[in-house]
Amino acid sequence: MAEPSSLFLATLKRDLTLAFRNRGDMVNPLVFFLIAITMIPLALGPEKAVLMRIAPGIIWVMALLATLLSLDNLFRSDFDDGSLEQLLISPYPLSLAVAAKVFVHWLATGLPLTLMAPLLGVMLSLPEKAFGALVLSLVLGTAAMSLIGSIGAALTVGLRKGGVLISLIVMPLYIPILIFGASAVQTAALGEAYTMQLAVLGAGLAIALVLAPLAAAGALRVSVNG
Repeated sequence: MAEPSSLFLATLKRDLTLAFRNRGDMVNPLVFFLIAITMIPLALGPEKAVLMRIAPGIIWVMALLATLLSLDNLFRSDFDDGSLEQLLISPYPLSLAVAAKVFVHWLATGLPLTLMAPLLGVMLSLPEKAFGALVLSLVLGTAAMSLIGSIGAALTVGLRKGGVLISLIVMPLYIPILIFGASAVQTAALGEAYTMQLAVLGAGLAIALVLAPLAAAGALRVSVNG
């Protein structure tokens, strides 16, 4: 019998292949992130002092919304084609497959958002000294948001239009991530230490990494088996 890690690797390989096949689902949140932030200077004007003050919050809010846009597809295709039921009856822990799917979701959404953020920070006149905090906070924060979001996606996988409901479920849990993520960037922009905010984000990610796959696996069993 194959080892449990084979389920993780097989799911990871399959979902990566599907993600690159369905590039539209992967690109849409990134396009939203880019367009939404590009509109900010057009709406508020090119005044650097104003843009610099709001840049951390704007980038983080748009990253959060872009992540929410992609959550509905996390388990949807598996539910529609019946492969989710096969995972449910597998002798291996369902949480391994969930962890693999969340990792692919972060690779397809959170990582590109993080890589794009410094460029958009330049557009919003964010100081260069804040770029490190921006990238580090987004790496931790987007990974935690993907993990937490998997619980909402699992709870609504059987619903036709679960996108709005996912937002209602996970948004309260995203607020601390948003606060500490934006605070880290703002603090770095002022030239002060931001290690406390990163420590909180790291602790949140560690907790989500342990609990979220288990919670999402339980939610999938409830949603599919009724």
